[in-house]
Amino acid sequence: MKKKLIAPSILSADFSRLGEEIRAIEEAGADWVHVDVMDGHFVPNITIGPLVVEAARKVTSMPLDVHLMIENADAYLDDFIGAGSDYLTVHAEACPHLQRTLSHIRQKGCKAGLSLNPATPITSMEHVLADLDLVLLMSVNPGFGGQSFIPQVLDKIREVRRRIDSLDQEVFLEVDGGIKVDNIGEVARAGIDVFVAGSAIFGSDDYAKTISKMRAKIDSALGNS
Repeated sequence: MKKKLIAPSILSADFSRLGEEIRAIEEAGADWVHVDVMDGHFVPNITIGPLVVEAARKVTSMPLDVHLMIENADAYLDDFIGAGSDYLTVHAEACPHLQRTLSHIRQKGCKAGLSLNPATPITSMEHVLADLDLVLLMSVNPGFGGQSFIPQVLDKIREVRRRIDSLDQEVFLEVDGGIKVDNIGEVARAGIDVFVAGSAIFGSDDYAKTISKMRAKIDSALGNS
């Protein structure tokens, strides 16, 4: 069975000491670093750019999982790839020439991801599955951390899981939004490989204990304990 991965979102980190925060989650047992990029247009918030990704790259060997919640993503792909992104995820809703965008990411040596908002149908990904290394399903409406998980997304996760399993290629299935210790088991049973968690980890007093509890809930839900 593929290892289940925990990807803390630095959207909820203390940016005044970001390097320390990234080192702390690595020491706490995280697998990836999730980086939320927002432009104030596609989503109602503004966060960070390639310089922060470049800074993160200098302090960790963990994969950088960069999520572009921006309009005109094509104009910035090379900047984020050059900054050190390992996975670069774009939104189906924001890319008019989706197959070309995903192909470009892969041609530059980066892993390509596709994200769907909660109300976006999975038909949006049907004709680009062969170009994907990752599918990211939003379980909140993107823009802000600390939101509650939308339970209707569970059925969507199950359906995308079935489609991925029918492929002859490795594609990670990731979820982002409202992931907590008390619901991560149910989400794991639906078929997720990578769990993005922001406030649940960075808002806790002990990152290692929180990540350990999450892993225990996942293992229990999947019958691995």
